[in-house]
Amino acid sequence: MRAAGELAPSFTLSRAGGERWSSDSETARGPVLLAILETDCPTCRLLVPYLKRLDEALSSNPGRVIAISQDPEDDTRQMVESLHIELPTLLDRNLEVSRLFDPSSVPALFLIGTDGRIQFTGAGFHKGDLNEIATRMLVALNLEPQTIAEPNDGAPESKPGCASRHLELGVDVTLDSAAPIDLRPETGARATRMAVDDGTDLYDYCMEAGFSPCLPVVPPTAARVDRFLAAAPLSPDLVVGLIPPCYGAATVEKIAANAVMAGCRPEYMEVLVPLVRAACDERFNLHGLQATTHSATPLTIVSGKIAKRLGLTSGAGLFGNTARANSSIGRAFQLVIANLGGALPGEIDMSTLGNPGKFSYCIAEDEAANPWEPLHVELGFEPGDSTITLFGAAGIQEVSEHTARAGASLLRTIAATLAVVWSWRVCGRVDAVLIVSPEHAATLATDGFSKANAREFLFEHTGVPLRAFDHEGTEGTQIRHTYEEIVIDGEPHYRKFSDPSQIRIVVAGGTAGKFSAVIGGWPSGPGGTQIVTYPVAW
Repeated sequence: MRAAGELAPSFTLSRAGGERWSSDSETARGPVLLAILETDCPTCRLLVPYLKRLDEALSSNPGRVIAISQDPEDDTRQMVESLHIELPTLLDRNLEVSRLFDPSSVPALFLIGTDGRIQFTGAGFHKGDLNEIATRMLVALNLEPQTIAEPNDGAPESKPGCASRHLELGVDVTLDSAAPIDLRPETGARATRMAVDDGTDLYDYCMEAGFSPCLPVVPPTAARVDRFLAAAPLSPDLVVGLIPPCYGAATVEKIAANAVMAGCRPEYMEVLVPLVRAACDERFNLHGLQATTHSATPLTIVSGKIAKRLGLTSGAGLFGNTARANSSIGRAFQLVIANLGGALPGEIDMSTLGNPGKFSYCIAEDEAANPWEPLHVELGFEPGDSTITLFGAAGIQEVSEHTARAGASLLRTIAATLAVVWSWRVCGRVDAVLIVSPEHAATLATDGFSKANAREFLFEHTGVPLRAFDHEGTEGTQIRHTYEEIVIDGEPHYRKFSDPSQIRIVVAGGTAGKFSAVIGGWPSGPGGTQIVTYPVAW
């Protein structure tokens, strides 16, 4: 993306009505704001009213705010009419201007001064950016500064956008077609074929090309990708889902290419396809998980016979580097959501601390060591089925309890760790997954606890003591009026979870060592994330 201080490239484009517009002649008259948009991008549409508001503030100097559409004329005209856009709207027919300015996502804003240099850049929707741009333009034109994006006007403070058309793999850059763009297409463009000079180090090439900027990958040659496609009884151009936040089309072929890069076997496609399908479920809210400042990232839990058939580990060291299937399936999924979703660290992915799970976060349930029904049966699937469950997960918090012989004593230790997920004084707004090791599961089952009984016990005995709220001004104290007060061991507490279903129990881990683990999540409910489970099926 062109940076502030650079000389803006010169260009000439046609308006939707056919007239020509030259950047050189227009910027000489005063500052110009270029807004590169897509017609089917929700964030672009969110931005438009604010661009109109800025244009109105600059009414004594018309034509200072310019919309540039990356889509065909008919689609652009439809957007102009539906949103009542009166701004000059230009057609970037072959994405030439998009390539010149090279935004990673749209909407992309470029403020160009009278000297022809870029003064300010922004991607996505940010009220702070809009007010900064407005101030700069109004001051430069000797007009009174004003706020164009109010803090509580019904729109979010910020929202990431969609991948710029010129970065979409396999995009047809000739956009003169009048066919509208389907937000949920059944088929998508085939993956781009790249010719590489002899002698080029393919591992370095893949990293430099951005396929995996932080870790080498297996070069996705056409022959390798074709072997993976042969393992999937689906058309290569079938769109499995649109990956947020940039909504790149995850075709079967592009999933296969990322699976190759991650070191998968072709047969792992049977899990990866439904995994991508689940990630695009709006209940899961991958958009929020990809853009949050929290450390949450999708955790994949495989349940059923397919785990053993594909070689996924559910035993000792299951969160570590113990099995190719776990590591490569988890890695392939992370490559898919990064490469097609566009959430790169420090750009759209704004995680403050990150999470090693962003490399790979995939485990299997140990059905053999499980004294209770497996997860997929608990969720209503048949015993012979296999499923994948996605959870927006933070890191693991290990629970050591080698002394307790009674189930209730063990569960009280686990409850103490559950009480601090997300933030100690925040209650009712977060889910958790409990990984119970086989030894701990045996202790509970021997003492007569079913999985439902264990979950109910944890629900009733997990809370935050009221004395923890003596210090006002800490996170969670401002919403304590929404909490339910209960008594645990004779002391008043606020209940940590709103419902027992917010605690999921999975049996996995080594058979030696009485360790279990609590994994907290991103906030649940409306605006947050929900755990989703999909069958392993083509």
